[in-house]
Amino acid sequence: MKRLVVGLLAHVDSGKTTLAEGLLYRAGVLRKLGRVDHRDAFLDTDSQERARGITIFAKQAVLTLPAADGADETELTLLDTPGHVDFSAEMERTLQVLDYAVLVISGTDGVQAHTQTLWQLLRRYRVPVFVFVTKMDLPGAERAALMDDLRAHLSGACVDFTDPDPEQIALCDEAALEQYLDTGALPDETVRALIRGRKLFPCLFGSGLKLTGIDELLAALTRCAAPPDYPSEFGARVYKIMRDAQGNRLTCLKVTGGQLRVRTPLTYLPRGADTPVQEKVNAIRLYSGEKFETAETVPAGGVCAVQGLTQTYPGQGLGSAAASMPPSLEPVLTYRIGLPPDVDARAFLPRLRELEEEDPQLHIVWDEALREIHVQLMGTVQIEVLKSLIRERF
Repeated sequence: MKRLVVGLLAHVDSGKTTLAEGLLYRAGVLRKLGRVDHRDAFLDTDSQERARGITIFAKQAVLTLPAADGADETELTLLDTPGHVDFSAEMERTLQVLDYAVLVISGTDGVQAHTQTLWQLLRRYRVPVFVFVTKMDLPGAERAALMDDLRAHLSGACVDFTDPDPEQIALCDEAALEQYLDTGALPDETVRALIRGRKLFPCLFGSGLKLTGIDELLAALTRCAAPPDYPSEFGARVYKIMRDAQGNRLTCLKVTGGQLRVRTPLTYLPRGADTPVQEKVNAIRLYSGEKFETAETVPAGGVCAVQGLTQTYPGQGLGSAAASMPPSLEPVLTYRIGLPPDVDARAFLPRLRELEEEDPQLHIVWDEALREIHVQLMGTVQIEVLKSLIRERF
């Protein structure tokens, strides 16, 4: 079975979550389509996400796509990421474990400022990209004008894959052009290599709401996306820390080599520590939306949540995996956390450290002189969400 980890990225309100619903529905994961405005989207599981109609926390779903052209089945782990700029750090953390990204663009808005920020981040992390332009059912969405917009503001290697022209694909790379001129054709292996090497960016069009273009996107991922080669030695990269409803600490990671087994002892260095610790993997969970299945083993290319590791952190490499590069998106606004009079700030600090584990960009600081807790945030929506989170959890 071919395993792919694919992230959905977009400017806020571009139709990303609606597209995710369509992908899950067409892949047979959902029997009924949810909607953001109906507050029943499969991947927007948090109460604040449903109330606000935006994605706040990165979540995953697993799709199994049938074999195409005699190839293996594809197990596609879909990671839905926040589009709102206030939660960009959560989005950036997922980039380090993606095999491919689907950059979702609104057909009525085209390339926006935050779209270009996403594009730069995808370049930084060397993530191959498929572009899906949605909302093509709405007035004002013109394919030719949108292709001009994509080529002008993202890359000249954006190619319309609705009915792909092999000559236009070949123009993206000198060796591919020579191959095309010699043989008059481009084999799938060449196209896959161009996409994997970020020399070609396939662009598809449709509507998540009307379920148009979705089968074509799934077919393009099945045919044109190839998983990386993984070493036999165990490795994994942590991209997220979260807690379940019972308060259990979960380390979300991608296995980048070998395999991960339950009860495996892992030796790793906590952040800022001089001495490694050894802890056992007590349980492995495979999430899809809110629900999960337990597993005994996860092979290379798999994404899972692990229970039993108490000092891991996002960006950390385990085993043979290297640590991720430092994040480029950092909050620039510092705030004081005002607690109720009967709450001792210093006693409350360890609870806020839990939230900092989940979002290291909060940079929780105790000011001894002022006896105040300071926090760094991206904007007003994140402030409101953090206040709600503290109220609900603590």
